[in-house]
Order: sequence, then structure tokens, then C-alpha cells
Amino acid sequence: MNYTKIAVGVVFVLFSFTGTAQRILTKKEAIAITLENNYGIKIAENSVDIAKNNSSIYNSGYLPSLSANGGANYDISDQDIERQDGTSTSVTGAETKSYNASLDLNYTLFDGLGRKYDYQILKESHNLTELQARETIENTYLQLFTVYFQIARLSKNTENLKQTLEISKLRLERIQYQNDYGQSTKLELLNAEVDINNDSINYINTRQQYINSKRDLNIILGIQIEGDFEVETEVDFLTLLSYDDLLSLSLANNVVLQQQEKNIMISEYNIRANKGNYLPRVGVSGSYGWNESDNPATSFFAKSTVTGLRAGLNVSWDLFDGGSTKTRVANAKIALDSEEILQQQQFETLANILKNTSEEYTNKLFILKSQEKNVLTNKNNFERSVEKYKLGQINSIDFRLAQVNLLNAQTDLTNTKYETKLIELELLQLSGQLLNVEF
Repeated sequence: MNYTKIAVGVVFVLFSFTGTAQRILTKKEAIAITLENNYGIKIAENSVDIAKNNSSIYNSGYLPSLSANGGANYDISDQDIERQDGTSTSVTGAETKSYNASLDLNYTLFDGLGRKYDYQILKESHNLTELQARETIENTYLQLFTVYFQIARLSKNTENLKQTLEISKLRLERIQYQNDYGQSTKLELLNAEVDINNDSINYINTRQQYINSKRDLNIILGIQIEGDFEVETEVDFLTLLSYDDLLSLSLANNVVLQQQEKNIMISEYNIRANKGNYLPRVGVSGSYGWNESDNPATSFFAKSTVTGLRAGLNVSWDLFDGGSTKTRVANAKIALDSEEILQQQQFETLANILKNTSEEYTNKLFILKSQEKNVLTNKNNFERSVEKYKLGQINSIDFRLAQVNLLNAQTDLTNTKYETKLIELELLQLSGQLLNVEF
């Protein structure tokens, strides 16, 4: 085997990596599949549907109640009666039959405004549930891309480790060839064998992590993708706004803050609803009924039929309920105060997280550019090391060092690239813009 062939083989493995074509699961496809099939999102959508039903006019108390009633009664008995004039009548097996039917209408005209504010609470609860569903979707987005970019990262690292392993195999072949002709030591041969073993272990472990991450992605997607697939490994970074602009967007659009605003509104309506118990209640009722009875001989009327309309107005007012309404109003005010305190805490927490995340993102972008230059430097160094190794100007240990330095630089660059993208997505979530971004 000649050294030139080995050197050419090393360079070829370093700068080319081919594999069988596989399906590419794009980011857009992953999002669409997740929105359609993710279990958590499905449950959140069901919760929204329930809240929507609860907030409809049919659950508001504003509509009247109308009921139909009917019945029939039969009575048989032995009867002995004695009249005032001294006469008497005895009937054995006296039968009494009665029938009735009616339509009954009830409607509350005024209930102290409690119904009005209870209805507002239901509508705001619906809005709150929609925001909770949006938060679920945002968190699922982050989970999806955490795993998606994990697959991309492990894909690149696996590719680099495979290249490293191939180079180590060529290096071992060269050392074995040299050893056969007494041009290398046994120590160099053992070192090369150890390096191949380590490279093989690293490659196998990373490859297994890569496979496991694909299974994890299927759980988030909510379906099992048939056949093998790859993911997009390229990422584009957005031009984000300044911290002050991001903070303004966050205060207006952050889903957690918006949920807290709804909680405060619900608490305010709850106070007003409880205060409604201080006021009177006015209702109307009406009924249209039919009653008929067949009476025995002992009855004054042999048969009677009554058909008619009944209507009424009722007013009730709890002048004093033992103080329960006062207690509920006081507790509702305290609950509102707690919600406002929590809102202030969330404001400060959000500003702190946003500041830290924004600075971390800026630092990561700087590190990323530095690591890109570092990879180019290490590639150049490795190319030179290949030439020197071919000419015998450096030993296999120095060659290995250049190889490991390149691998570490590539790994650091890959890891930082996807970490930076995830931080960018966190910033978008904090500012309420995550669902508006095109992937």
C-alpha cells in the first residue's frame, strides 16, 4: 500500500460523506403533524370546546324554563257518608279517576345582576381556556423543536464521528503497514487500535441516541412515522428586536400575562356577582293547565273539567342572610388582591427571564461565529497534518491530535448552533411571537 493512496483516502473521507437517500421530515411538516395529532393539544382543544359550551346563552340563566307535566290517578275505595239531613249513602268499590296536563313557564326578570356577571365569568373563562390551549401549543412547539434539533445535532455528530472512525481505520492500516516493515513501533500500533475502539464506542453511542431521539419525536408528533427519516439540519437565525422592544411585545402578548389578566377580570366579576345577593329578585311564572276528574256517587259532582291560564309575579329579598354574602364579597376582594399581586410578580419574573435569555442569545451568537472560524482553522490544520503525516514529518500521535481537535471543534459548533436556535425560540415565546413565525 502506498502512502499517497492512504493520504488521498483520508482527505476524501474527511470532506465527503454519502448515504442512501431518505425521507426528509421538514419543520413545517413536523408542526402540521403535531398540531393535528399531539395528545396534549387534543386535550387542550377539548377543554376549549367544553368552555365554549359553558359560555353559551343556554348556560347563562337568561332563557326561561318551560316544562310540560301530565298525570293520571285512579282510586277505588268503600265509602260511607252521612249528610246533615240525616240521610246516608254507602258505596262499595267507589272509583275516582283524575287526569291533568299543563305547560309551566318560569322566568327570572331580575336577580340582583348576579346572572349578568356570572355570564361574564363564563365568557372570560372561555377566553382563559383558549389562552391555556395556546400556551399548551407554544410549549409543545418548544418540545417539538428541542427533540427535532436534538435529532439534527446527533445526525451531524454521528456523521462527523463516522468520518473520524473511517480516518482512524486508514491510520491503523498505515501503521500496520509501517510496522510490518519496521518503520513504526508497537506502541504506535496499540495507540491506533485504542483510538479506533474509542471512536467506535463514541459512534455507536451517538448513533443509538440518534435513534432514540427519533422515537421521542414520534411521541410528540402523536403518530409513528413509517420507515426511516431524516430531519432538516440547516437553521436560519432571525433578526430579533432589542431588549426594550422585546419587553414591550412581551407585556402585550405573553400568554402567561394574558391569562393573568383574564384571572383578574374573572375576580372582578366575581365580586360584582356576589354583591348581587344584596338586591331583590323578581320573577314571573305562568301555567296553562287542564284537569278532569270522574267522581263516585258519594261526590257532589259526578264529573268536573277545569281548563285555564295562571300567571304570577314573585319578588324575594333577603334582607339579612346571616352575613354570608358579606363574607363572600370580602373573600372575593381578597382573591382579587392576590391575583393583582401575582400579576406584578409575573411582570418582574418575565422581565428578568427575558433579560437573561436575551443576553444569553447575544453571547451564543458571538460564540457561534467564533466556533465557525475555529472549525475552519482546525480543518486547515488537519489538512496540513495529513500532508505532513504523508511525508513522515509528524508522527501518528500528532496526527491524532489534529484529528481530535477538528472533531471537537465540529461538535462544539453543531451543539452551539442548535442551542442558539432553541434560545431564539424561547425569546419568541416570551414575546408572544412564537406561533407567528414561519419555519
